[in-house]
Amino acid sequence: MNILAVDSNEASLKKMKTILGKVKPDATCFYFDSPLSALAKAREEEMDVAFLDVNMPELSGLDLGKYLSELNPYINLIYVSEETEHAYDAMKLHASGYIKKPGTGAEVQKELELMRYPEMRKKFKRVFAQTFGNFEFFVDGEPVDFKYKRTKEIVALLIANKGAQTTNGEIIANLWEDDGDPEKKLSYLCNLRQDLQNTFKKLKLDGIILKQRGSMAIAKDRIACDYYDWLENKDESKYRYAGEFMSQYSWSEFYMAELDELSYDEDW
Repeated sequence: MNILAVDSNEASLKKMKTILGKVKPDATCFYFDSPLSALAKAREEEMDVAFLDVNMPELSGLDLGKYLSELNPYINLIYVSEETEHAYDAMKLHASGYIKKPGTGAEVQKELELMRYPEMRKKFKRVFAQTFGNFEFFVDGEPVDFKYKRTKEIVALLIANKGAQTTNGEIIANLWEDDGDPEKKLSYLCNLRQDLQNTFKKLKLDGIILKQRGSMAIAKDRIACDYYDWLENKDESKYRYAGEFMSQYSWSEFYMAELDELSYDEDW
């Protein structure tokens, strides 16, 4: 279980750290006194629970909760405040609970036992990438309809690269090979990146794509994928590589060579 605790008050944050250390010693906890820093971390790691102070500078706990829910609709938001006047606003966000400061270990334990979204939800991922055979990208069981076909191909390439940052140059080289003017292709790539951003924002998939200056990567832990499952579990995986990988894309042949070798070693 990943737990996020955010409080601009150093003493309150320290107390929450002590409580969680006793109540949930096996959890992975992240503590921040800055809501913006906490949000940045939530874009990298999927959080199951967030204990949020309501009144914070930079970004209120209520606004932070909205952003966290966009990243993970099944996050359990538990608000911690000296007042109860914001309880109604918290409930409108479908918060899991509300604790009045200073709070006790028993109160925290109770909220964790009565979470709106049990921890089993973590096993369910909204996104599934099918790579064996033709590539398809599903969200909530439905294939995603991008504005441009090339946008879907970019997603396929990022998934094939297993979470590694892929530069604009590498994307262009794979999608268009040596065809056409590189500057025009870079301009077109900007449109594709915008399409990707708009589509994922509409689907509330912020954080699936990890962007750096001039490169992108897929957040592997945020998606389910036949390719990843097979690489990790081999014989125990319910998926099998049968010589076809993202078949509609010519560049996939380079990845198939490695898959063929792994498959041969497995059979041997």
